Amino acid sequence: MSEHNNTNTRRTFLKTVGAKTIGATAVFAGIPNIISAHDREMSVLELRRPPIISPNDKIRFATVGFGGRGMYDTDMALKQAGTELAGTCDVYDGRTTRSREIYGDKLFTTRHYEELLARPDIDAIIIAGTHHWNAKVSIDALKAGKAVYCEKPMVQKIEEGGPVIKAQKESGKVFMVGSQRVSSIVYEKARQLIQSGAIGELNYVEAWWDRNSAMGAWQYSIAPDASADNIDWNRFLGNAPKIPFEPIKLFRWRNYKDYGTGIAGDLFVHLFSGLHFILGCNGPTRIQSTGGLRYWKDGRDVPDVLMGMYDYPATKTTPAFNLMLRSNFIDGSGGGTGFRFVGSEGVLSLDRDITVKKNKMGRPGYGIKSFPQTVQDEYIRQYNEKYPPTRAEMSDPPLLEFKAPEGYDDMNDHLAVFFDAVRNKKAVTEDAVFGFRATAPAILTQQCYYSNKASWWDPENLRVAKPKV
Repeated sequence: MSEHNNTNTRRTFLKTVGAKTIGATAVFAGIPNIISAHDREMSVLELRRPPIISPNDKIRFATVGFGGRGMYDTDMALKQAGTELAGTCDVYDGRTTRSREIYGDKLFTTRHYEELLARPDIDAIIIAGTHHWNAKVSIDALKAGKAVYCEKPMVQKIEEGGPVIKAQKESGKVFMVGSQRVSSIVYEKARQLIQSGAIGELNYVEAWWDRNSAMGAWQYSIAPDASADNIDWNRFLGNAPKIPFEPIKLFRWRNYKDYGTGIAGDLFVHLFSGLHFILGCNGPTRIQSTGGLRYWKDGRDVPDVLMGMYDYPATKTTPAFNLMLRSNFIDGSGGGTGFRFVGSEGVLSLDRDITVKKNKMGRPGYGIKSFPQTVQDEYIRQYNEKYPPTRAEMSDPPLLEFKAPEGYDDMNDHLAVFFDAVRNKKAVTEDAVFGFRATAPAILTQQCYYSNKASWWDPENLRVAKPKV
């Protein structure tokens, strides 16, 4: 859906204090304006009760890919009002066994997602498997008449974006990508602040997602019972190159470009999604990247340190600006994620909370000592007339802060938006077009790393562009 339709499906902070949500689990109200940190106070949002859903209005869903992310998505989906799990699918039998241990022996499980799509009692599919299967399962599910919640990145390859967009359009079904920051109240507040001119004219953005742990670097546990008997190896490989059975490739698939999309597709895509939502922009036109495999030399063929540099063009909603993204999987400072939006009059910093530091340039100053005294006097008179001094008490507070509610989880809101859209046949912000606009520059970032060349992208027409002279 286009950006201007966002107010139809998301609560908005763009008008003052109150807020309204269509989500099934969290509604927010009483949003005070951001206030001075000088008073040692922070603004917060208050949670309301979820709406009541009729027992006859349940949405039955199934999960394809029941690894760590699939389990998390399933648990979060079941926290939404009026949802029910109908089945799970995974190529490793141990995971489907685990899903029955958690949700009951009667739960339908399979190695083949097509069996889930064939069931008329399933309304929606959560896709949380390997990236190289995302496009195929999404298209098949949409053609089968199912709503789709697809974990990011939406596709693994640029050429897969168009077919997914076409499948969503032709099916008329809800399709939403799982980058939850698009549904975050914190990101919506940042959007409001930047649109209101809180930092002046934007010129530069930097964002990062650093880690400093083995699990954070995708050193996932390998099931000790993994074998060719309880893993459908050919099914896992799909359209990837055929290789002999090698369990590490399944359980740590993010480390390999045949099955995943590296740091760029796995983490940068979240940053692109959040950025595009906050600024209302569609993507960069020029992409460059650098990095390397610095520490986790465990057989992976993707870098563990990656940096991307991007040129964003001027649009109706934003001036031209530059973006820098970074991820370091062996960050000795402890890791973390965040944004810095730099403008002509301040900086907005964003992680879980928001801080705005105001630093307006003020009067330009002068250097006139070498001028004759009479010239100096006249210069000063004209200068003070053109740039009158500002009283300190009339200036904006130098520091503003916004704090989300204790325990707030944007994933909860994201799934609430999805199930509400399915139930009430609504559009969503992070549909296939929005998802591809976030995914494509991430994929091109990885391609730039391997080719050591810049890439050009047309974010309006969703296609690789020719280099500009």
